[in-house]
Amino acid sequence: MCEDHGSRPTISAQAPRQSPRRRFWRSQDGAAAIEFAILAIPYFMIIFAIIETFVAYTAEQVIGNATDTLARQLRTGQITAGLGRTTDKNQTQFRQLFCDEISIMISCSATEIATPTQLYLDVRSFATFALVPTAIPRKSTSTYADLDPTSFGYSPGGPKSINIVRAYYRWQIITDLIRPYVTNIRPADGSLPTDFLIVATAAFQNEDYP
Repeated sequence: MCEDHGSRPTISAQAPRQSPRRRFWRSQDGAAAIEFAILAIPYFMIIFAIIETFVAYTAEQVIGNATDTLARQLRTGQITAGLGRTTDKNQTQFRQLFCDEISIMISCSATEIATPTQLYLDVRSFATFALVPTAIPRKSTSTYADLDPTSFGYSPGGPKSINIVRAYYRWQIITDLIRPYVTNIRPADGSLPTDFLIVATAAFQNEDYP
């Protein structure tokens, strides 16, 4: 028996053609590359912000450790000033000792040691602990006013004297994303803030060393 195929409708194997616009929106070619390009900038900004915040607070720890170390040496008489001893150090020598302590992370040039522009040290003696300053000296009453180092000096006392060692360091923040949240001093002219002011303080009474 012969079957009649002529009466059956012919089904086209060719799919209906799509418009160019629809083909464009449905195409997946290069989608991963485009998505990466969109997300890469904020992603890397966040990564850099995390790294820079970690480095800045690590530098703060380094400054704090150096302050404690030199304060301990003053307290025990390993460093003295104006006593006519071999342990006497002048201001420049003391700054050099401080820079040696932080050299693992921060480098001080000879110019910086002689004329501070980033690292400021205040080493002084007081009659009582009540007279020891507790606030950061600023150029105005503004919360983010710049540091005012005009009152800083170098005059540590001898045995049983009350002293302070204060260290201030301008750590520059590079990543724009975290500058508004980390910088704690603002230029008076309203320009972009860049510095995170690191502060470390030690107040102590010297031992009754011979």
